[in-house]
Amino acid sequence: MTYCVGLMLKKGLVFMSDTRTNAGLDNISTFKKMKVWEAPGERIITLLSAGNLATTQSVVSLLEERTKSPEDRDPAILSVPSMFQAARMVADTLREIIDEQSEGGPTADSTFNATMILGGQIAGYPPKMFLIYPEGNFIEASDDTPFFQIGEIKYGRPILVRAFNENMSFEEAIRLLLVSFDSTMKANLTVGAPLDYLCVESDTLTISASGRFSESDPALQTISENWGAALQSALEALPEVKIGD
Repeated sequence: MTYCVGLMLKKGLVFMSDTRTNAGLDNISTFKKMKVWEAPGERIITLLSAGNLATTQSVVSLLEERTKSPEDRDPAILSVPSMFQAARMVADTLREIIDEQSEGGPTADSTFNATMILGGQIAGYPPKMFLIYPEGNFIEASDDTPFFQIGEIKYGRPILVRAFNENMSFEEAIRLLLVSFDSTMKANLTVGAPLDYLCVESDTLTISASGRFSESDPALQTISENWGAALQSALEALPEVKIGD
Protein backbone atom coordinates (compact mmCIF):
# COMPACT_ATOMS: atom_id res chain seq x y z
CA MET A 1 0.00 0.00 0.00
CA THR A 2 1.04 3.61 -0.30
CA TYR A 3 -0.18 7.14 0.33
CA CYS A 4 0.09 10.06 -2.10
CA VAL A 5 -1.53 13.51 -2.04
CA GLY A 6 -1.80 16.38 -4.49
CA LEU A 7 -2.98 19.84 -3.37
CA MET A 8 -4.16 22.66 -5.62
CA LEU A 9 -3.47 26.02 -3.99
CA LYS A 10 -3.89 29.54 -5.34
CA LYS A 11 -0.10 29.72 -5.21
CA GLY A 12 0.39 26.51 -7.19
CA LEU A 13 0.57 22.73 -6.81
CA VAL A 14 2.00 20.67 -3.95
CA PHE A 15 2.64 16.93 -4.05
CA MET A 16 3.80 14.39 -1.47
CA SER A 17 4.23 10.62 -1.60
CA ASP A 18 5.58 7.94 0.67
CA THR A 19 8.06 5.35 -0.61
CA ARG A 20 7.12 2.11 1.14
CA THR A 21 6.23 -0.88 -1.05
CA ASN A 22 6.46 -3.71 1.48
CA ALA A 23 6.29 -3.86 5.26
CA GLY A 24 6.95 -7.30 6.69
CA LEU A 25 8.51 -7.99 10.06
CA ASP A 26 11.91 -8.54 8.48
CA ASN A 27 11.44 -7.06 5.00
CA ILE A 28 10.77 -3.36 4.46
CA SER A 29 11.16 -2.12 0.89
CA THR A 30 11.03 1.37 -0.60
CA PHE A 31 10.52 2.74 -4.11
CA LYS A 32 10.07 6.30 -5.38
CA LYS A 33 6.43 6.87 -6.42
CA MET A 34 6.80 10.39 -7.79
CA LYS A 35 7.89 10.98 -11.39
CA VAL A 36 8.59 14.44 -12.81
CA TRP A 37 8.94 15.53 -16.44
CA GLU A 38 10.28 19.06 -16.84
CA ALA A 39 11.02 21.40 -19.72
CA PRO A 40 11.88 24.59 -17.77
CA GLY A 41 9.92 27.58 -18.98
CA GLU A 42 7.64 25.40 -21.12
CA ARG A 43 6.07 22.71 -18.93
CA ILE A 44 6.35 20.69 -15.75
CA ILE A 45 4.33 17.52 -15.15
CA THR A 46 4.24 15.32 -12.05
CA LEU A 47 2.83 11.80 -11.69
CA LEU A 48 2.10 10.06 -8.37
CA SER A 49 1.17 6.39 -8.35
CA ALA A 50 -0.43 3.88 -5.99
CA GLY A 51 -1.34 0.24 -6.53
CA ASN A 52 0.41 -2.69 -8.13
CA LEU A 53 4.10 -1.78 -8.40
CA ALA A 54 4.66 -3.70 -11.64
CA THR A 55 1.76 -1.82 -13.23
CA THR A 56 2.87 1.63 -12.09
CA GLN A 57 6.49 0.98 -13.08
CA SER A 58 5.38 -0.17 -16.52
CA VAL A 59 3.26 2.94 -17.03
CA VAL A 60 6.08 5.29 -16.03
CA SER A 61 8.63 3.35 -18.10
CA LEU A 62 6.43 3.42 -21.19
CA LEU A 63 5.74 7.15 -20.84
CA GLU A 64 9.44 7.79 -20.32
CA GLU A 65 10.41 5.64 -23.30
CA ARG A 66 8.10 7.61 -25.56
CA THR A 67 9.73 10.89 -24.55
CA LYS A 68 13.02 9.51 -25.90
CA SER A 69 11.58 8.28 -29.21
CA PRO A 70 10.32 11.34 -31.10
CA GLU A 71 9.87 9.27 -34.24
CA ASP A 72 7.38 7.03 -32.45
CA ARG A 73 3.84 7.39 -33.76
CA ASP A 74 2.61 7.69 -30.15
CA PRO A 75 2.82 11.26 -28.76
CA ALA A 76 5.10 11.95 -25.81
CA ILE A 77 4.09 13.54 -22.53
CA LEU A 78 6.61 16.32 -23.23
CA SER A 79 4.88 17.21 -26.48
CA VAL A 80 1.13 17.02 -25.76
CA PRO A 81 -0.51 20.45 -26.13
CA SER A 82 -2.43 20.53 -22.84
CA MET A 83 -2.65 18.91 -19.40
CA PHE A 84 -6.00 17.41 -20.40
CA GLN A 85 -4.27 15.60 -23.26
CA ALA A 86 -1.53 14.52 -20.85
CA ALA A 87 -4.20 13.05 -18.55
CA ARG A 88 -5.75 11.19 -21.49
CA MET A 89 -2.34 9.81 -22.43
CA VAL A 90 -1.60 8.57 -18.90
CA ALA A 91 -5.11 7.10 -18.57
CA ASP A 92 -4.82 5.28 -21.91
CA THR A 93 -1.35 3.97 -21.00
CA LEU A 94 -2.57 2.75 -17.61
CA ARG A 95 -5.52 0.94 -19.16
CA GLU A 96 -3.23 -0.53 -21.84
CA ILE A 97 -0.83 -1.95 -19.24
CA ILE A 98 -3.62 -3.39 -17.09
CA ASP A 99 -5.26 -4.97 -20.15
CA GLU A 100 -1.97 -6.64 -21.04
CA GLN A 101 -1.39 -7.98 -17.53
CA SER A 102 -4.86 -9.21 -16.65
CA GLU A 103 -7.15 -11.41 -18.69
CA GLY A 104 -10.49 -9.78 -19.34
CA GLY A 105 -9.31 -6.21 -18.86
CA PRO A 106 -9.17 -3.95 -15.81
CA THR A 107 -12.50 -5.06 -14.34
CA ALA A 108 -11.54 -8.74 -14.33
CA ASP A 109 -8.99 -8.72 -11.55
CA SER A 110 -7.98 -5.95 -9.16
CA THR A 111 -4.54 -7.52 -8.65
CA PHE A 112 -2.97 -5.37 -11.36
CA ASN A 113 -4.92 -2.17 -10.69
CA ALA A 114 -3.33 1.20 -9.99
CA THR A 115 -4.50 4.76 -9.40
CA MET A 116 -2.59 7.92 -10.26
CA ILE A 117 -2.51 11.66 -9.63
CA LEU A 118 -1.27 13.79 -12.53
CA GLY A 119 -0.60 17.47 -12.10
CA GLY A 120 1.36 20.28 -13.65
CA GLN A 121 1.27 23.20 -16.03
CA ILE A 122 1.96 23.78 -19.71
CA ALA A 123 2.77 27.25 -21.03
CA GLY A 124 -0.34 29.16 -22.05
CA TYR A 125 -2.64 27.25 -19.68
CA PRO A 126 -3.35 27.37 -15.91
CA PRO A 127 -2.12 24.58 -13.60
CA LYS A 128 -4.23 21.43 -13.68
CA MET A 129 -4.50 18.28 -11.58
CA PHE A 130 -6.27 14.99 -12.34
CA LEU A 131 -7.16 11.78 -10.51
CA ILE A 132 -6.79 8.82 -12.89
CA TYR A 133 -8.59 5.54 -12.24
CA PRO A 134 -7.51 2.04 -13.37
CA GLU A 135 -10.45 1.86 -15.77
CA GLY A 136 -8.81 4.66 -17.77
CA ASN A 137 -11.19 7.47 -16.82
CA PHE A 138 -10.27 10.54 -14.77
CA ILE A 139 -11.58 13.62 -12.99
CA GLU A 140 -10.12 17.11 -12.70
CA ALA A 141 -9.46 19.03 -9.48
CA SER A 142 -11.69 22.04 -8.91
CA ASP A 143 -12.71 24.52 -6.23
CA ASP A 144 -15.04 21.84 -4.84
CA THR A 145 -12.33 19.15 -5.01
CA PRO A 146 -9.04 20.98 -4.41
CA PHE A 147 -6.99 17.94 -3.38
CA PHE A 148 -6.66 14.31 -4.37
CA GLN A 149 -5.46 11.30 -2.35
CA ILE A 150 -4.59 7.80 -3.54
CA GLY A 151 -3.60 4.66 -1.70
CA GLU A 152 -4.27 4.43 2.03
CA ILE A 153 -6.35 7.60 2.22
CA LYS A 154 -8.67 7.20 5.20
CA TYR A 155 -6.31 7.96 8.09
CA GLY A 156 -4.86 11.18 6.68
CA ARG A 157 -8.04 12.55 5.14
CA PRO A 158 -9.67 14.13 8.24
CA ILE A 159 -6.82 16.60 8.77
CA LEU A 160 -6.97 17.64 5.10
CA VAL A 161 -10.73 18.10 5.17
CA ARG A 162 -10.58 20.20 8.32
CA ALA A 163 -7.44 22.24 7.77
CA PHE A 164 -6.88 22.67 4.01
CA ASN A 165 -7.00 26.27 2.81
CA GLU A 166 -6.36 27.25 -0.80
CA ASN A 167 -4.57 30.41 0.40
CA MET A 168 -1.86 28.43 2.19
CA SER A 169 1.81 29.06 1.50
CA PHE A 170 3.94 26.15 0.32
CA GLU A 171 5.48 25.88 3.79
CA GLU A 172 2.04 25.69 5.43
CA ALA A 173 0.90 23.10 2.89
CA ILE A 174 3.95 20.90 3.54
CA ARG A 175 3.32 21.14 7.28
CA LEU A 176 -0.30 20.07 6.74
CA LEU A 177 0.80 17.14 4.58
CA LEU A 178 3.35 16.00 7.15
CA VAL A 179 0.59 15.85 9.76
CA SER A 180 -1.63 13.91 7.34
CA PHE A 181 1.17 11.48 6.52
CA ASP A 182 2.16 11.11 10.19
CA SER A 183 -1.43 10.17 11.07
CA THR A 184 -1.42 7.60 8.27
CA MET A 185 1.96 6.12 9.20
CA LYS A 186 0.91 5.80 12.84
CA ALA A 187 -2.19 3.81 11.83
CA ASN A 188 -0.82 1.71 8.96
CA LEU A 189 2.66 0.22 8.73
CA THR A 190 2.35 -0.22 4.96
CA VAL A 191 2.87 3.56 4.63
CA GLY A 192 6.24 4.92 5.66
CA ALA A 193 9.07 7.38 5.20
CA PRO A 194 11.06 8.60 3.35
CA LEU A 195 8.47 11.09 2.09
CA ASP A 196 9.07 12.87 -1.22
CA TYR A 197 7.60 16.32 -1.87
CA LEU A 198 7.40 18.76 -4.76
CA CYS A 199 6.08 22.33 -5.03
CA VAL A 200 5.32 24.07 -8.33
CA GLU A 201 4.44 27.77 -8.25
CA SER A 202 1.89 28.83 -10.84
CA ASP A 203 3.27 30.24 -14.11
CA THR A 204 6.92 29.58 -13.21
CA LEU A 205 6.91 26.33 -15.23
CA THR A 206 9.71 24.91 -13.12
CA ILE A 207 10.24 23.20 -9.76
CA SER A 208 9.89 25.70 -6.90
CA ALA A 209 10.93 23.32 -4.12
CA SER A 210 11.52 19.60 -3.77
CA GLY A 211 13.11 17.19 -1.37
CA ARG A 212 12.72 14.19 0.89
CA PHE A 213 11.91 13.77 4.58
CA SER A 214 13.65 10.72 6.02
CA GLU A 215 12.27 8.84 9.01
CA SER A 216 14.84 10.56 11.23
CA ASP A 217 14.33 14.04 9.77
CA PRO A 218 14.09 16.55 12.68
CA ALA A 219 11.17 18.40 11.05
CA LEU A 220 9.13 15.21 10.64
CA GLN A 221 9.93 14.03 14.17
CA THR A 222 9.10 17.42 15.72
CA ILE A 223 5.78 17.70 13.89
CA SER A 224 4.87 14.14 14.89
CA GLU A 225 5.66 14.74 18.56
CA ASN A 226 4.01 18.16 18.72
CA TRP A 227 0.90 16.98 16.87
CA GLY A 228 0.51 14.06 19.27
CA ALA A 229 0.91 16.35 22.27
CA ALA A 230 -1.55 18.89 20.80
CA LEU A 231 -4.17 16.19 20.26
CA GLN A 232 -3.78 14.95 23.83
CA SER A 233 -4.04 18.51 25.17
CA ALA A 234 -7.13 19.23 23.03
CA LEU A 235 -8.80 16.02 24.22
CA GLU A 236 -8.20 16.89 27.86
CA ALA A 237 -9.56 20.41 27.30
CA LEU A 238 -12.92 19.16 25.97
CA PRO A 239 -15.90 19.33 28.33
CA GLU A 240 -16.64 16.22 30.34
CA VAL A 241 -19.26 13.82 29.04
CA LYS A 242 -21.70 12.45 31.60
CA ILE A 243 -22.86 8.88 31.06
CA GLY A 244 -25.27 6.68 32.91
CA ASP A 245 -27.90 7.87 35.40
